[in-house]
Parts: sequence; C-alpha cells; structure tokens
Amino acid sequence: MKPSPFTYHRPATLDEALAVLAEVGDDGKVLAGGQSLLPILSMRLAAPGHLVDINRLSELDYLRSAPDGVRVGAVVRHAGLERDARARRAQPLLGQAVHADPSGELTAVLALTGGSVEVASASGRRTVPAGEFFLGPLESAVQPGELAIEAFFPALPPGTGTAFVEVARRHGDYAVCGVAAAVTLDADGEVSAARAAYISMAPVPAVLDLPQPDGDPAEAASWQAAGEHAASRLDPEADIHASAEYRSQLAGVLTTRALAEAAADARSAMARSTGIGGSR
Repeated sequence: MKPSPFTYHRPATLDEALAVLAEVGDDGKVLAGGQSLLPILSMRLAAPGHLVDINRLSELDYLRSAPDGVRVGAVVRHAGLERDARARRAQPLLGQAVHADPSGELTAVLALTGGSVEVASASGRRTVPAGEFFLGPLESAVQPGELAIEAFFPALPPGTGTAFVEVARRHGDYAVCGVAAAVTLDADGEVSAARAAYISMAPVPAVLDLPQPDGDPAEAASWQAAGEHAASRLDPEADIHASAEYRSQLAGVLTTRALAEAAADARSAMARSTGIGGSR
C-alpha cells in the first residue's frame, strides 16, 4: 500500500520546524527515524496532511553524558547511541536495550530510570516525566504543534547493576515480553532495591518495585517470589503473537532472570571499584 497524499516539509532549523508545526497543528506528523510512522502511513492507519521531516536539524543530533545521566537529542540514531562509550558508562541500560532493531525497548529504560522528555513549541518548552509521557499505544503527551526534542535518562544510584532480557518470535521482531531490571546493592552486598520495567505487557511501559531475593541475588532461583509478584501485578492482553497467560508466564520467568543478571552486574561493578575480583 501507499500513504495518502501529504505535503512534505524539510525544515533546516529547530525554529523553522516549530513554526511549521504551529501552522499545521494536528494535521502534521513528525518524521525522524520513521520506524513506526512509515509502516503506519503505508497501511493508511494515519493520514496526515503534512509530514515534517526533522532529519536536517543538526542542533538535535547530540549525546551529552554527565554524572547525572544522558541527554539524547531527537535525531540521534540508535546505532550512534549503542556505540557511544560515555553514554553506556553513564547509563548502561542504553547499550543493553538498543539492538539491531529498535522495537520499543528504550521506552522501558526511560520509565525504569524515571527519565523525562523535553518538548518544544513555538511558544516555549516544557519537561514531561516519563510516567506522564506515555499515554497509550503510539500515543504520547506531545500536543499538536509540539516537538519532542530531547530524552533524559538519569544515572542510576551507586551500586546498581542492570540487565535487559526479552523473548521475540523471531530475531529482531517485536518482543512478546521484555524486561529491563535494576538491582542496587548496599556496601555489604545486600540488595537495597530491585525494580523492573516491562514492554509488550501493557499499553504503556509498566514499572514495578519488586520483593527482596531469598538467597544469593545473583541466582535466578532467589528471585522466584519477585517473578511471581510481577506476573500477578501485570495484566497483559492476548494478540496474534501470544496469549495473555503465556505473556504472564514469560514475565515471571524473565523477571527472575533479569534481576539475577542485574545483581551479578552490580556485584561485579562493586568488585571492580574495590579492586577485588578483577574484570568481568
């Protein structure tokens, strides 16, 4: 299929892009990477009168890493984010969640870390917390005339390890269930916090604080109660790819696996920082 007819705009600056968006209002769509938009246009699930291509906005092509986290401009490519060593050091989940095909994993990372999105319009800017940004499938808090210009991924507390695991029907396909996990250890190596975010389990990324492990936190079996808790709290829907029951079962299994990997990562990081145990 082919998209419905539209007027194509290719602004050269952010101010020009915002002016175009202000003019076209809710009859405009923004094109950056296009991973979701182009298939939707081709299937005519959306038929905007105007397409605003922001790929020439070099001022939004930046990665800024600092002790407090990573700021990602709107036209940064997933490959660039994956390869940026400073960004991975500041927020390891960014590298763990970005694979060859960007199938929504970064939404979970933004939610898990309590990040935010900066949104601009011709009349000014505002910052939207991750918990308020995602409203539903392919629906965000960006209003007509606005442009999401930056995502901020906060750094995690010291002593925190991370992991991202998922199951898909085929390599590179959208996840049937995906889990981003963060486990924080205290100075004695005990778990002080465990948290996970889920994709393909709800209309928006779901975030859960999880129970403490029963045993060695680097062993998946120790997180069985956490996995059961996650499965009981999530309410996935069935679709052509998987039943709701299968998704719930996956959530439990992947939660235990992700938490154990995150705890092992935290333990390794602590050992490196103290000079004990060497490299991973």
